[in-house]
Amino acid sequence: MRTMLNWRSAAGLLAVLLVAGCSKEKPAAVAPPAAEVGVMTVALRDVPLVYDFVGQTESSQQVEIRARVNGFLDKRVYTEGAVVKAGQTLFLMDRKPFEATLQAAEAELGQQQARLSTARADLKRVRPLAERNALSQRDLDDAVGKEQAAAAAVEGARANVISARLNLGYTTITSPVAGLSSFAKRQPGSYIDPTNSLLTYVAKLDPMWVNFSLSENEVLRMRTEREAGTIKYPAQDKFEIVIVLADGTEFPNHGRIAFADASFNAETGTYLIRAEVSNPEGVLRPGQFVRVKVHGATRTNAIAVPQDAIIQSQRGQTVWVIGADNKAQQRVVDVGEWTGNNWVVRSGLKAGERVAVTGTLRLAPGAPVKPVEAKPGTAPAAASGAAAAPAVPAPASAPAPAPAPAPAPASGKAAAAPAGGKS
Repeated sequence: MRTMLNWRSAAGLLAVLLVAGCSKEKPAAVAPPAAEVGVMTVALRDVPLVYDFVGQTESSQQVEIRARVNGFLDKRVYTEGAVVKAGQTLFLMDRKPFEATLQAAEAELGQQQARLSTARADLKRVRPLAERNALSQRDLDDAVGKEQAAAAAVEGARANVISARLNLGYTTITSPVAGLSSFAKRQPGSYIDPTNSLLTYVAKLDPMWVNFSLSENEVLRMRTEREAGTIKYPAQDKFEIVIVLADGTEFPNHGRIAFADASFNAETGTYLIRAEVSNPEGVLRPGQFVRVKVHGATRTNAIAVPQDAIIQSQRGQTVWVIGADNKAQQRVVDVGEWTGNNWVVRSGLKAGERVAVTGTLRLAPGAPVKPVEAKPGTAPAAASGAAAAPAVPAPASAPAPAPAPAPAPASGKAAAAPAGGKS
């Protein structure tokens, strides 16, 4: 009985303790501190654009080296693939048959000249006699005719000598331009005739052409933007061309747009654009794929934000906008060209709004933030970049030699157009 009472007392004490413990109120949760983020105030400004394309180099003058006479190829005297000078000998053909032909032509010329001398002497004797009626007029006419025929025969023989001398000279085959030589397509000992007269190529390296293309959609879009005044081109459409090599280095010599094809290529759906670049050191070689950056255009009254401010989400490209109450809200924006470290925002932002550029990973919709003006190095000014828009100025009608038509890459995509390559 006593044991039972002890158990009941213990159970009652435990119940009292449990009730006391449950009755204590939990401490209120402490709100997390406001996240510190770097912000910038967006404003309208003129943004320089740099259109980015994929291009391919081409020799400004690629010459076929052909044999101009038939005969046996005697010797190749250049190093295949080497840079050759204008007038440098590349091949030698067997000269002996042509030397013999020249000698025969010269002998024929001498023979005809002797006949001409005889005919002139006869005419000199006949003319005075005919004037005194000692000879008939017919004798005089015959003498005159023989002299004229002999003179014509001399001219014909002289032409044969010139032709034979030219053919002999053609046995020494030289390069008409300075440039990069190709491999020899015919080897010494081969018989050369019109069916196999191509011996090699020589490609001029300075200047070098760089070809890229502009799609029809880009031409129409750029023309519309230019007419609306949202894009401004340099005076006289003088764009500056910068070439970036495959390893990312920038070619030191800048070029210009030299040609824009007015004909639309129905097979590729593009217009051909050609830039010309000085290449005195021969760094650029024909057939290289390079990136072409076209400088000079400006997007007027544009809003640009640093690249770090643009976030790719399931809703698309978004930014964190910091309101007047210092709370963050995520907003979808329409992004255009990439200019330097900044993106041009076509829609979704207004001048005067604040955008988070650093610390965005800690943000949540409606969360309070502690805004701090971004440091200059963190959010580069929009005016100091290059745009990766994929097209170059569109022409007033069809592309013209000047970049009125904007250049577009032969392949690759750009940030804001179907045919450009994005930097």
